[in-house]
Amino acid sequence: MDTAIQFGLEVNQNKYLRVGGREMHAVLSVTGERTTGEDDTPARSDPSRLVEVLVIDCSGSMADPPTKMAAAQQAAAAAINVLPDGVRFAVIEGTGQARVVYPPAKTLVTASPATRKEAKAAVARLSASGGTAMGSWLAAARDLLPPSSSTINHVLLLTDGINQHETEEELERTLRTCAGRFVCDPRGIGEGWHPPDLLQIAAALNGTAEAVRRPADLVASFRESIRVALTKLLPDVRIRLRTVPYAKVIFFKQARPTIQDLTEYATKVDERTWEVATGSWGAERREFHVCLGVEPPDDILEQDRLAARVDLVVDGELRAATATVLVHWTVNMARSARIDLSVSQVTGQEDVRQAINAGCDAYDRGDRIEAHAQWARAVALATATRDEVALDQLRHLVDIEPGGLVRLKENLSQTDIKVSMIESTQNPVHPPVQRGTAVADQICGACGETSPPGAGRCENCGRRFAGDDPPAEVLV
Repeated sequence: MDTAIQFGLEVNQNKYLRVGGREMHAVLSVTGERTTGEDDTPARSDPSRLVEVLVIDCSGSMADPPTKMAAAQQAAAAAINVLPDGVRFAVIEGTGQARVVYPPAKTLVTASPATRKEAKAAVARLSASGGTAMGSWLAAARDLLPPSSSTINHVLLLTDGINQHETEEELERTLRTCAGRFVCDPRGIGEGWHPPDLLQIAAALNGTAEAVRRPADLVASFRESIRVALTKLLPDVRIRLRTVPYAKVIFFKQARPTIQDLTEYATKVDERTWEVATGSWGAERREFHVCLGVEPPDDILEQDRLAARVDLVVDGELRAATATVLVHWTVNMARSARIDLSVSQVTGQEDVRQAINAGCDAYDRGDRIEAHAQWARAVALATATRDEVALDQLRHLVDIEPGGLVRLKENLSQTDIKVSMIESTQNPVHPPVQRGTAVADQICGACGETSPPGAGRCENCGRRFAGDDPPAEVLV
């Protein structure tokens, strides 16, 4: 078993539900840390394990303006330049169909000074003509990539257009055949591309959708995508959810570093077991938001009940201790009304991103009043939750004055709107919580009930806690 990464799995939730409550929200935090060898050197990725396929949109729209095609060629050349010796790679031209333009043998080739030079020459000869059928491009990449679970398969796809020469059903069928085979990072350029296409591909194939405001920014974007791919150590990690008979999965979303709804791409192993592919992993931290529907199985109250078990699976083997999602029906309104900090942050950030996208949709259809209302709401939500990432994204759309007044920016372009829709899914991970000491809940000496750390009075009976008695410390 590959031991290059040691995983940690943590569940954050408020397990208490009021009597009759039927939804339990929890945040799953997964942390991967590089292991060290006998010489204390961190495990490093092996370039020969990475397989990279560059897919370049060469449809007719890439010629208008010509700077788009030139930027795509420069970015592809930059990506090829940073491929280390040993990486296997190929380049695909995407139009109404897919064509492998390098190597000539229509297979993978190993990166070296000679093959990098040849690949860049092939990219320089690309020209724009034809249609756009992204499913065929992805299928061609799938057929090039090895099925072995020992390789890190990565596809970098650039497009400037709408997936208009195949149906939505055709793209969806292709995505399902590619899911779990490789990670795809789609990139948008210009004003003609369709944000839902990129977001759908990224969610299905565990990648990150991005777009650039200026063609000149594409080189840095391509280089960064290759750099991240080179840090991966494991090709796929799956999250397994096993629910009890009175619980079911309502949705499963990635919350950080990008917001993606993974529910429809989960595999239902049996009636109560789901597995969700999360793609390739290096030393990193991700968070996932799960919502379970729970039906009280009996009249028992004030007891912890199991709702689901959570495991991490790599090549069929468990890679972290099993975590649990609990539910505890209670008549104590103070307990059930508490909001877990991790859950509230995740749901709050989802609300902000939904408001940003609603404003973009409204602006796109010409409804400036609704766009202003939604973006002002997003500013208020982001300010309340101190979501600086969202506020930075919103400043591309609105001017935020010191008193809180929000004004639409003048002459927003289609690029501004579409890039904002993509950026709204980006939600960087906070630094991992350090292991150490944490303050425990306070136990009331009069009624025996618990209240949060720092509470002045018992939330159940109102008895004042002794101010001189410090709360107990527990290891976490």
